[in-house]
Amino acid sequence: MKKRKISRRLQRLVSERAHSCCEYCISQEAYSPDPFSTEHIVPEILGGDSAEDNLARACQGCNNFKYTKTTGIDPITLREVPLFHPRRDDWEEHFAWSRDLTELIGLTPTGRATIVELRLNRENVVNLRRILILAEKHPPPHRASKE
Repeated sequence: MKKRKISRRLQRLVSERAHSCCEYCISQEAYSPDPFSTEHIVPEILGGDSAEDNLARACQGCNNFKYTKTTGIDPITLREVPLFHPRRDDWEEHFAWSRDLTELIGLTPTGRATIVELRLNRENVVNLRRILILAEKHPPPHRASKE
């Protein structure tokens, strides 16, 4: 299967739709030391295409940990469940912020499995959230819901 290049126009659309945030850990691209990418929610190797509804904005960490995964193990039920799909799933249904806004909490099997598989509360992301809270830049307005 030949990989198809994603056009700049489509990459810009995906970034704007995501409010220039990682659609998984909600890191903000403007404050990230690493580049963001437009990633395939369902990887091309598993039959996903480069259509708008199969693309998400992801930080390097989430993109690396997700790799070709589309499922994960819910740490509570120990069942294999689908990972969060930014085009089909409602973020607020699956995730909430901890009281101090530094960690994501999984509200559903999908949310919990996504947190574990993509390591959404990895140390460097939590530290960045702490700094951005002090600067009154976190959470971004489109994801400001609290538990």
